[in-house]
Parts: sequence; C-alpha cells; structure tokens
Amino acid sequence: MKTMLAIISNALCRMTGRNAGARVVVSRSFADFTPQATFDIKKCDLHRLEEGPPVKAELTREQGLQYYRTMQTVRRMELKADQLYKQKIIRGFCHLYDGQEACAAGIEAAINPSDHLITAYRAHGYTYTRGVSVKEILAELTGRRGGVAKGKGGSMHMYAPHFYGGNGIVGAQVPLGAGIALACQYQGNNQVCVTLYGDGAANQGQLFESYNMAALWKLPCIFICENNKYGMGTSVERAAASTDYYKRGDFIPGLRVDGMDVLCVREAAQFAADHCRAGKGPIIMELQTYRYHGHSMSDPGVSYRTREEIQEVRSKSDPISMLKERMLSHNMASVEEFKEIDIEIRKQVEDATQFATSDPEPPLEELCNHIFSNNPLLEVRGTNPWSKLKSVS
Repeated sequence: MKTMLAIISNALCRMTGRNAGARVVVSRSFADFTPQATFDIKKCDLHRLEEGPPVKAELTREQGLQYYRTMQTVRRMELKADQLYKQKIIRGFCHLYDGQEACAAGIEAAINPSDHLITAYRAHGYTYTRGVSVKEILAELTGRRGGVAKGKGGSMHMYAPHFYGGNGIVGAQVPLGAGIALACQYQGNNQVCVTLYGDGAANQGQLFESYNMAALWKLPCIFICENNKYGMGTSVERAAASTDYYKRGDFIPGLRVDGMDVLCVREAAQFAADHCRAGKGPIIMELQTYRYHGHSMSDPGVSYRTREEIQEVRSKSDPISMLKERMLSHNMASVEEFKEIDIEIRKQVEDATQFATSDPEPPLEELCNHIFSNNPLLEVRGTNPWSKLKSVS
C-alpha cells in the first residue's frame, strides 16, 4: 500500500512539475514513519553491581531526531572552530569535541535540566547541551562581547545555569563536582551532579580523595571518565597500570559503557542517576569514546596514532552515522529529512560565525568586572601602581 502511494505521489509530482522528494517527505512525516522502535545495545561491564542498565533501548522518532540534531550541531560547531582557529581568529587553548558527541547528548537525555554538570576543558559540547547557543559559544571562542562569558573566558571557561564549566586545571573539577553533590544532598532537592574528567586526569590524587569523601557521605555524584584512549599524546596503556577506569573507585560501583552509542550512554546515565537518587551514594561510569582531532589545536593528532586508526573509528563507530543508520533501517526518518536538518544546522553555524567575527571585543574598562559576585564598586591595580581599573559586580 505504501509503495503504491509513493508511485502515485511521484506520478502526480511529475505531472505538476513539482519536486517529488519534497512532497514525499511532507506526506510521510505524519503517517508512514515508525513512531518508536527498540534496539539492542551493548551490555555494560559492571563493578560491584549485581545488575546493570538494560541491553535494549527504546527510541521514539522525536527523540532520535533530537539526538541527531544535537550531535550534528556539536560536530558542525567544532569543525567551524577548527577552521576559525587555523585562520587565527580563535587564539589560545582550544580542545575540540568531535567524535565524542554521543557522550554529551546521551548524558543530557538521561538527566534533568535542574541537575548539575561540571567538566574539564573539552567543554564546548556540554556548553551547548546545557542550553547555550552556538552563537554565544563561537563568540566566546573569538573573544567577543556577545560570548557566553562576555568574551573573557574563552574555550575552557564557559558557564550556564547548573553548568560549572569548563575547568583548565587537570582533574581540579572533580572535587568541585563532589562539593556540588554535597550541596544537593544538604538541600535535599533530589538532584545529582555529573562530574566528568578524562583518562589523562584519572591518575590524579584528588580524584581518589573525592571518591573517598563521596562514598563516606553517600553523595549523589556520577563520576564519569571520558576515556578517549589518549591523554594528550600518551595512550592509556602507557599511562595507567590499570585501564579499567570504571573499577578505580574500588568501593564505589562502576560501569563501563560504549561511549560511541548515544542510546548506550543514555541508558547507563539513567541507571546511574537512579542509583544516586535512591540514596545509594556515588557511582563511576567509564565512557569508551574517541576524539577525531588532536588533544588540542596545537596537536596534529597523528604523531602517536595513525591516520588509518582514526579513519577506522570514523567508518565503523561514528556516533552520528550509527544513529542515522538505525533510524533509516527502521523507517523512522528519511534520507531527505536528515539532509534538511543538516542544511538547517549548517546555516545556523554560519550565522553564528558571522556574529562571532563581527561582534565587538569587550572594551578595556570591562576587563576587571565580575571579579566578585556581589560587591560595591572597587578599584583594581592595573599593570603598574598608578593605573587603576574599576570592577563592577
């Protein structure tokens, strides 16, 4: 029946001279697509848990399109940041997130907007999923007044409600995340804090101090190691005696998750959030993922790994392609629909780029503003004892 309708639709379009593809997308959008499907997902490895997240995940058409749009927007935004950096419009430190989009999209799909999240310096993706626009992110990267931190934070220091950055010191955000979880417990608001760090930070002593305190006090903290297999230019095997990062909490339960599958990440993050909200204390997740770019823009990323390795991950495990193929194979969307979304996202990123390159830089008199959150006007010494700058909260 569906085939016959498509033949009739195409024939009518040819007779009227209209575009058949566009007509089919519109007519199929309401009736012909599968509204919901169930997919098999990879089983998580468990530590100190009798059972883990489910091995099947339900996906509605609306959810799938939203996850695709989120991941594709982050991908396009990061590729644009790469371009602007190479043009020397973005300067300084810049760590890109392309390849790891399923982590940010899956976690955000599993928690509430009122929950809390803190991460390291590879923060652009989480800044977007926590509600900041592409325009504000790119303007912050170019150091413009319209940036999310008014052009004074740059790549590593972006913030939003319930999002605490963007932290430049390796591992330093982990004790802060435990502290945010302590505040959630103290206030009794049933919220959790997602505390992210990379495999390179996983050997930091302050992580283990945070684990200990979180376990003693049963804090609602989800510690997440985004294991992209390289800490700067050092493979995990060369840096860590044990690469089972999900077991590093010892006395804290842990999960090892396929971080390239947005559904795997979502189900695991939902399981972890439920664990914390039930008063069982902290939990550790290791997301096995991969970054396509180097550690930062100063790292070409091919001196310690081969181009063939990167290409193999792209071809076999890309998170965006994986979701797209799942939806197409289950008739949950059309190729034309994905193309339209891609065109919309490209335009959104181009418009944001136009703003980020034309918006003025913050004036010098605003340099010392917002040093304190709630203080009267104060004077700050400039580059010498005689130059004075004013700070407004």
